[in-house]
Amino acid sequence: MFDLGLTELLLIGIVALIVVGPKDLPMMFRQVGKFVGKARGMAREFSRAMDDAADGTGIKDISKTLKAASHPVQTGMDSVRKAASDLTKYDPESETGKLAAKRKKTVEKAKDTAVKKAQERQEAAQAEQQKTAEKKPKATAKKTAAKKPVAKKPAAKKSVAKPTVGKAAAQKSVTKSASKKSTSKTTSKDKA
Repeated sequence: MFDLGLTELLLIGIVALIVVGPKDLPMMFRQVGKFVGKARGMAREFSRAMDDAADGTGIKDISKTLKAASHPVQTGMDSVRKAASDLTKYDPESETGKLAAKRKKTVEKAKDTAVKKAQERQEAAQAEQQKTAEKKPKATAKKTAAKKPVAKKPAAKKSVAKPTVGKAAAQKSVTKSASKKSTSKTTSKDKA
């Protein structure tokens, strides 16, 4: 915007030295520097606000699309370069290392929880055994004092009756026994 060369700056410096004087010149340059710094800061802030507004409305996307339409070969090459740089940045070892570390932590947590639960179960079982052990001696002492030795009597023999099946079975058994008696009488007579 302003085109100042070395000769113009030298001329401005000589005029400022004559007008302001050698004593006040450093303070004047300090004030000018502060003013220029504030102006640059305001310009940066203004350009940032304009960029944010452009991002919000989507102008950057439209400008990218227009550039891609006007230079299709260049856009294709840019895509290839971006993909290649993404591949070179990718480190599979770090990804698998992270996953392995996560899995290892999960396994350790699971083991720790299992060990804690097992210890709790053992402690509960031991406490239960102690409670039952404390109760048993008292109960057995009472039982032994209450029981008296009892003499055992021999069991009486029971006669077993043969079941009758019916009239026909009864008649057969009567006829068989009668025939046996008759045969036994005849044989004893024959012998005598």
